[in-house]
Amino acid sequence: MLEDTRRLMIGGVVVIVALVVIGGFLLFRGSPESKVTVTSIPNDLTLTLDGKQVAANGEIKVKAGEHTLTGERKGFQSHSVTFTAQDGDPLSARMYLYSNSDEGRAWEAKNPEQELEAEAEAGRRFDELNQRLAAKYPLLAELPYVGRGFTINQGVSKAHPKDPESLAFYIKLLYPDGRKYALEWLSGHGYKPETLELIYTQ
Repeated sequence: MLEDTRRLMIGGVVVIVALVVIGGFLLFRGSPESKVTVTSIPNDLTLTLDGKQVAANGEIKVKAGEHTLTGERKGFQSHSVTFTAQDGDPLSARMYLYSNSDEGRAWEAKNPEQELEAEAEAGRRFDELNQRLAAKYPLLAELPYVGRGFTINQGVSKAHPKDPESLAFYIKLLYPDGRKYALEWLSGHGYKPETLELIYTQ
């Protein structure tokens, strides 16, 4: 009887120790890391992840959460990409910079294959931007529009001039009631004028 009790106590202690060890491992291991495969052009740019320099090309490991990659090189326009890693899922990132000086253009002339790849990426980004804008602003599908006493077209946002995904809609008033007719046209087509950045011009 005493031997059975002792065996039960030892077994219980072993189970508790095992649970503590496993729990500690899971606690300190944290969430799984994700691998991010980075491709950079120019291939000798300086790349930082959350402010810390990393290899410009290849795989880097990141913990779950939001991260920012920034690419910089003399002669090229800097660029940043923000992404979210989760559940250890593999990710890929393209850090392609575009020349903004003679030095950058000279590099491109010496590296035509990389320049062509960067141009293809620029086209892809442009197409994706247009798709996002079309989804965000359905009104774009009807522009430019000439109405009774007004015209409407798209333009650069004055509220967010540096944000390429923010647009303003410029309404040129051709006579005094043009503003009224423009608002009626917008509402009648299912748009909410109060949610749009409207800029009136004469």
